[in-house]
Amino acid sequence: MRSAAATVTRVAQRVVAPSAPTPRGELPLSWLDRYPTQRALIESLHVFKGRAGDAGDAAETPAVAIERALATALVSYYPIAGRLAVSEEGELVVDCTGEGVWFVEATASCTLEEVDYLEYPLMVPKDELLPHPNYPASDPLPEDSLILLVQVTQFACGGFVVGFRFSHAVADGPGAAQFMTAVGDIARGHAAPLVTPAWGRDAIPSPPGAAVGPLPVPTELRLQYLAMDISTDYIEHFKARFLEQSGQRCSAFEVLIAKAWQSRTRAARFAPGSPVHVCFAMNARPVLRRALPDGFYGNCYYIMRVSAPAEAVADASVYDVVRLIREGKKRLPGEFARWSAGEAAAGGADPYRITSDYRTLLVSDWSRLGFAEVDYGWGCPVHVVPLTNLDYIATCILVRPSAHKPGARLITQCVAADAVDAFHRDMMRLD
Repeated sequence: MRSAAATVTRVAQRVVAPSAPTPRGELPLSWLDRYPTQRALIESLHVFKGRAGDAGDAAETPAVAIERALATALVSYYPIAGRLAVSEEGELVVDCTGEGVWFVEATASCTLEEVDYLEYPLMVPKDELLPHPNYPASDPLPEDSLILLVQVTQFACGGFVVGFRFSHAVADGPGAAQFMTAVGDIARGHAAPLVTPAWGRDAIPSPPGAAVGPLPVPTELRLQYLAMDISTDYIEHFKARFLEQSGQRCSAFEVLIAKAWQSRTRAARFAPGSPVHVCFAMNARPVLRRALPDGFYGNCYYIMRVSAPAEAVADASVYDVVRLIREGKKRLPGEFARWSAGEAAAGGADPYRITSDYRTLLVSDWSRLGFAEVDYGWGCPVHVVPLTNLDYIATCILVRPSAHKPGARLITQCVAADAVDAFHRDMMRLD
């Protein structure tokens, strides 16, 4: 630990099973669920301030409330209580064993204020707040099959942090937020989730002959973490100027991603003529709305790739870069339809490939997934911290800022150390 004032102690660990009997057997996963990079456990920290006077005096602590609600939610979301397995046909499936999810209860000796509500740089190492159980010796590779792990850490002020590790093979961002919301519904007194979950993986296309690109190759380059709070005035400035120039409205996402792509391209000094790319995941639920059942929580997204010569991004006005982003977003229905029909396979392109190519920026938008609205009975989180573990893949994550700050927050790990200052300076410019 960095400070004696920030000691975290894990006081209990156990497997939380569904509170009632659930169906058994194997459930198929979709082509996208089975994509090789989905086997990762997505990690995040959710910081809750708690209520005044709750420092140990509440009738039900956050850990007790969340554990109770988890057990009930897993009755409806019973696949999450199972394990990933390989079927007789060699396909990744969910084996609905009803075993449950790992749950860790912990305490911190400090207040959240003393560790700045886990603003960056983290004053508590992330692995102290994420669930890392001591697995039985009889299970040599337990995390290969786990779907969800949860840790609730109670701080001395009554606030708490929920650390999640969630298998991307079973849920994407909106799906994971849907499950967390269901746990919150039950923790606040509802008998069951307000949204009934549906499996429905057969609604996701399985393109004939779809190309699957290689996994990202680690490189020697170490990209630097930089978090930036962006004011509402900054965003509205660019949106107003874009409206003046084009007669059209643009979103905060389009402004911020255009600025990040341009500022990064300039700071990295890519050679003229060198192709640069920005890739961002788009929710494909609207495209499949007629096929998807209500309550679907599996993977349903498409990675849109926008490419241009380096000088077309670095030397253009930011409003021209916004146009590139907007044009890319408009391609979703057509590109997704062609990919679904197997037409994209002819060119050998894999839209879902994650690459460590430094010229490619991978963007995620966490601001509208639903994590910021989850309420276990102590109000919504003041801060959601997505965690990245691969510092050789250029990433930019858009999240909501802390509850008391308007605007947006960009969490970036996209430039080498010698380019961080230039990247930050360019991001702050209003031209």
